[in-house]
Amino acid sequence: MKIGELARLSGIAASRIRFYEASGLLEPAQRQANGYREYAPETLTRLEIIMCAQGSGFSLEEIRAILPPDLDKWPHDQLLQALRRKVDEIELLEQRLAQSKHRLVALIDEINGTREGEDCEGKARRVLERLNQNGNSGAAAGLPGRTTRTSRKRIPL
Repeated sequence: MKIGELARLSGIAASRIRFYEASGLLEPAQRQANGYREYAPETLTRLEIIMCAQGSGFSLEEIRAILPPDLDKWPHDQLLQALRRKVDEIELLEQRLAQSKHRLVALIDEINGTREGEDCEGKARRVLERLNQNGNSGAAAGLPGRTTRTSRKRIPL
């Protein structure tokens, strides 16, 4: 099948199909005499697997590591290990997102909480003081700070 038909059937742009081919995720297409690419029928299945895996959070490198050249010969143990590892990564991400949500909700509550006789400027000063209390940018107060990837130190927003 030609790349245009493959693109139409898969819903993936021809340029992306060429990228997957160049990246080693797809077997190189046979070239016709006129230079057109001719893809094997199982290429459509491989594209569906790639798209599903990407949608589940797998990187192209991770997909390349587990996608066998022959779709009838999946490395069972390696596949299960990769799937379990991805589930663990997702669970960790869920925990981090829940913590971020908790900090943001606390910040919203802090901003919404108005003390008697407090004006906007006073509220802003109070919230900023709370963010900077204890010298740790609000971490003890349950308020958000920004965390760097390498050091995991809190940096004020």
